[in-house]
Amino acid sequence: MAERILVTGGSGFIGRAVLAPLRARGFEVHAPARAEADLLDTTATRALLRDLRPTHLLHCAWYVAHGKFWTAPENADWLEASDFLAATFAESGGRRFIGLGTCAEYADAAGDDDLPWPETRRIAPATPYGRAKAELSARLAQRPGTAWARLFHLFGPGEHPDRLVPSIVTALRQGREARCASGRPVRDFCSTSYIGRALAALAASEVTGPVNIASGEGRSIASVARLLAEAAGRPDLLRLGALPDRPNEVPCMVADITRLRREVGFADPPNVEQDLKGMVGAVGIEPTTPAV
Repeated sequence: MAERILVTGGSGFIGRAVLAPLRARGFEVHAPARAEADLLDTTATRALLRDLRPTHLLHCAWYVAHGKFWTAPENADWLEASDFLAATFAESGGRRFIGLGTCAEYADAAGDDDLPWPETRRIAPATPYGRAKAELSARLAQRPGTAWARLFHLFGPGEHPDRLVPSIVTALRQGREARCASGRPVRDFCSTSYIGRALAALAASEVTGPVNIASGEGRSIASVARLLAEAAGRPDLLRLGALPDRPNEVPCMVADITRLRREVGFADPPNVEQDLKGMVGAVGIEPTTPAV
């Protein structure tokens, strides 16, 4: 009999990318919409787990409104709802819980300069979002069968249009200047398709505790912007340095993915450049040559 996995947030940016990889690994996948199960309602949560009886749970749901989630009071609501979900899942006989964390849990102070960032890096989140995720990770740490997937910098279909990749691609499609900051910071980018496969591998494994889910490769934001502009055939429209840099920007955030590779056994190449080029078409741009 196939193991039954409940995926919360299954219609979201990350959740939708993990459904097919989970099925490919033999899971019976259930991803109810919020209208079917409001996780902020404890009665609905109990009923969902009582009726479904999943063996596994991949918790992708959270409050993630673009530009708001970093400081939103909803983070506290989702912390408590997620803790209740995990506890009720265990009480109902669930065996394996995978929560989604964030690189924003880690310390970003200059003194913490171990690169790439391992899972043992000091936890010192600077935002309410990061603090809520770190607190949930701490609460879940002693529960058997629990893994905590720390995600880094993602892009993919369905991304909010104001985020880096779609905002650049949309401007180029419309023949407008793609105005950016300097792009000097280095980040660990990877696509949601890669993340979906990695999360499915983590769910199917017996690895517990925090696991960085990322490419393990550093790229400057400027290099990503240039790649998109070249792929769209409009490098003439890219304007690096047209916007001010954010104050106190962390210069480099790159994940150590040793646990993902060696313990989880996930060996897929990240193919970041290929997936970035694919976003040009995904957002609606066909590669062209600049007008002369």
